[in-house]
Amino acid sequence: MLPTQCQTPVGPLVGMELPDLRNLLGPDQPAYRARQLYDALYRQQVANLSEISVLPKSLQNQLVTHTSMGLPAVERRFDSADGTRRYLLRLEDNRTVEAVLMPEEGRDTICISSQVGCPVDCKFCLTALMGLERNLTAGEIIGQVLYIVRDAGLELKSNRLNIVLMGMGEPLLNLEQVLKATRLLTDPSGIGLSQKRITVSTSGIVPKIAELGQAEVRPKLAISLNASSEAQRRELMPITRKYSLAALMEACRAYSLRPWEKLTFEYVLLGDVNDSDTDARRVVRLIANLNCKVNLIALNPGPGIPFETPAPERVTAFQHIVRQSVPCFIRKPRGLDIYAACGQLKRVAPDLLSLATEHQ
Repeated sequence: MLPTQCQTPVGPLVGMELPDLRNLLGPDQPAYRARQLYDALYRQQVANLSEISVLPKSLQNQLVTHTSMGLPAVERRFDSADGTRRYLLRLEDNRTVEAVLMPEEGRDTICISSQVGCPVDCKFCLTALMGLERNLTAGEIIGQVLYIVRDAGLELKSNRLNIVLMGMGEPLLNLEQVLKATRLLTDPSGIGLSQKRITVSTSGIVPKIAELGQAEVRPKLAISLNASSEAQRRELMPITRKYSLAALMEACRAYSLRPWEKLTFEYVLLGDVNDSDTDARRVVRLIANLNCKVNLIALNPGPGIPFETPAPERVTAFQHIVRQSVPCFIRKPRGLDIYAACGQLKRVAPDLLSLATEHQ
C-alpha cells in the first residue's frame, strides 16, 4: 500500500528518479517494486499505468487513484514538406509548449523546451514575444521526448537520436530540472541515451555555466553568441546588460570540457546587422584558443521580428572567414513552412494555420 501521506494526489510519475519512487511507495512495499515501476516508466516507456502488468493489481489501482503519468497530450501537430514535425503539446495544467522532430539521413533530432515561454527577450526570436509563464519540471522536459518517440516510432537507445534543449525557454534558468531530466535520459537502467547526444543551449547565464560544468551528468554546452561586440550584443540580446560579453567569454574559457567535447557557438546572422566580414573577424578573435566549433544560422523570419535574412552569399562569406580558424558550419533551416525553425517557436497562431497541414 502507498504510505498515508500519498492518499491525496501526489503528482506525475514521469520525472521521478528511483529514490523518488521508493519514497512514494513507502516502506510497506518491497524495494524491487520501485525498480519495476522505474523500469516501466523509462526503459519500457509505457503510456499509461494499466500497461504495468508486473505490479500487483492493488498497487496499480492505488497509483491510478493517487498519481498520474504526467505525459503531455498533443494539441496540434504540423508536418513540413521537408519531413520536420512541429508539436504543440498540452501539459497537465493546460499550458502548452512546443517541440520539433527533425528526421535526417542517419539521425533524428528532437528539439525540446525547458520553459513555457522565455524571459530572455532576444530581439530576433519569436518565443521572446511570449515572455515567461513558468519553468518546466524534469518530467515535462523528458515527457516531450517520450511522446515524440512514441508518435514517430523512434528507437530511443539507437545511436541516431539526438536531443537538443533549444526550444522554448532559457535552460540554464531552469538548471536543476534540466540536470534531473538529463540524468533520467541518460540512465543506462532507463532511457539510456548517451550524454554525447544531448545538448543544451544558453544565451549566456554566466554563473549557471559554471554550475553546469560541475555536474557529473550533464549535456553538451552550446552558447548562443549572435554578436561580435559588447554594444552589438546588448542591442540584440538584453541579457548582456547583466552578463557582459567579456564575462561570458571568460566563463567559456573556464568551462571544464570532457575529453571528447567541444564548445559550440551558435550565431544567428541578421542581414546588415551582424553579418559583415568585420563581424566575422571579431568572432574569430573572441573564440581564439577555445576548443570549439561555430554553427551559423541565417535568420528564420517571423511576424514581429524587425530583421532580414542575409543573402546566401553573405552567409557563405562569413563562414569562409571563420572556418579559417575554427570549424564552422551553416545550419540548414528545417520546417520553415510550419514555423518550426530555430527561433520561430511561439505556439500556434491563427494566421499561421494556413501554412501547415494540421493533424488533430
